[in-house]
Amino acid sequence: MNTNWQTKKELTDLLSKLVEFESITGSPGEAAFPEYIQYVLNQTDYFKEHPEYLSLHPISDGRRFLTAFVKGNSNKTLVLLSHFDTVDVRDYGELRHLAFRPHELTDLLQEKKEWLPDQAKQDLESGDWLFGRGTMDMKAGLAVQIGLLSKAMEETFDGNLLLLAVPDEEANSEGMLGAVHVLSDLKKSYGLEYTACINCEPMFTKYPNDPDYYLYTGSIGKVLAGFLCYGKETHVGEPFSGLNANLMVSKLNEQLELNGEFCEIAEGEVTPPPTSLYQKDLKEEYSVQIPHISVSLFNVLTMQRPISSLHQLLLNSAKAAAKEAENHYIKRAESFSEKVPYIPEPFSINVLSFEELFKLAVEKAGEQEVERRIANLETEAAGDTDGRQHSIRIAAELAGLCKEQAPMIVLFYGPPFYPAVSSNEDPLIRHIANHVSGLAMDKHGISLKRQVYFQGLSDLSFLQLNDSKESLAKLTESMPVYNRGYSLPAKEIKELNMPVINIGPMGRDAHQWTERLFLPYSFEQLPELLESAVKEFFKYGVGTE
Repeated sequence: MNTNWQTKKELTDLLSKLVEFESITGSPGEAAFPEYIQYVLNQTDYFKEHPEYLSLHPISDGRRFLTAFVKGNSNKTLVLLSHFDTVDVRDYGELRHLAFRPHELTDLLQEKKEWLPDQAKQDLESGDWLFGRGTMDMKAGLAVQIGLLSKAMEETFDGNLLLLAVPDEEANSEGMLGAVHVLSDLKKSYGLEYTACINCEPMFTKYPNDPDYYLYTGSIGKVLAGFLCYGKETHVGEPFSGLNANLMVSKLNEQLELNGEFCEIAEGEVTPPPTSLYQKDLKEEYSVQIPHISVSLFNVLTMQRPISSLHQLLLNSAKAAAKEAENHYIKRAESFSEKVPYIPEPFSINVLSFEELFKLAVEKAGEQEVERRIANLETEAAGDTDGRQHSIRIAAELAGLCKEQAPMIVLFYGPPFYPAVSSNEDPLIRHIANHVSGLAMDKHGISLKRQVYFQGLSDLSFLQLNDSKESLAKLTESMPVYNRGYSLPAKEIKELNMPVINIGPMGRDAHQWTERLFLPYSFEQLPELLESAVKEFFKYGVGTE
């Protein structure tokens, strides 16, 4: 068998085919894509001879992920992780029909250079960049991994390679959550020793036009913090007879939006501050009744902070927002009372976690009634699989059941949750990072800088779980859909506890219509660096037994 997908041209051709098979998250193309990878790999002699090593695995919603196992000379095994879904292409506007045709898109942009920002125009003119959705994030990484797998079929490495290609990374990581179980099963079935997981997510710039190259020894965590604000309904003609939930949610935004108190600093790296991803009141129609239920969801990134500490910080912010809303209301009420014979009554806004709200609901109505109400919501929402919306519905239902607690702010968590992971202190990972950086500099003059946390979020999050069970419970007990359609395979993750590293291609503008891949590094230097890293993994591992 001739080794496939080793040259820049062969990898570029493979990438183009992978990109042309569109696989937007949640689309029929995403559901069919793993069959296409299976078809590509089935063309090799190795998988013709060993079909049992190439498998498709279903997840709960019917989508599938792929594993491809190439056996080496020991039980030591490296997992090569990638995702094959992409974000939507609406941002391409009139070029949408070419978003998945990288060569045609790149050629057309040569005629439409004036459409491009300056940096993208310079890159285009160099002739070294390929434009298109998925070229950077992350089908280039998948292409390089397939090339490495092919090399191992022919050469026989000192350990095994296990390609794991999953769907849904751009949304809820359902593919990786399902894959955790299969990794555990394969470990037992084949007697594998997982040495590490190598992800090939692309480098993310730290600032616009950042020229540096990076590798990562971990991946940032993410919590989706939700706040349900439950006020008191009233007619707009009598606004001081109620409390507008939009007032409460606005004070929450002031407390949380870009609040540097939530930023963590680790190894000189800083998490971005929280920002609101979703906000609305729950009125379903226009009327002159004030909105008395509103919700806001915040993206909060983590590195080393325990969930229990973050949970308390979020509660403290909600309490501060509650106090601000109370003060605002009383100040305006006192001003109004100067105009009419009205005496404002003092009040306070309760701040609860969803866990506390659930217990209050059970005390009031009984667990059977609470579960019946939640089951009814699931029935009413048949076909709506969005765990965030279902979380909001459950929180609102139980708040309505306990409306004597109003006005209140309820802290809850929505999916997905990404645990922060880091192998920066792992001797093996540090050795590999130094080895790859040294090779990049010595042979190619490239300064490959080590970052502890990949800040773009990745499926590496589900290969380690460093928080204590008690700390993690602060999140799971206040997640309305936990074990109701969403769960974290905590036991399996802790058992895997795999060292991680991300060595990926060079590109720019992920999730933008100017997404593009730098071909010389991605398909010339990177394959060499990745192969050397793999061999060093096995060499170092054997030498330290």
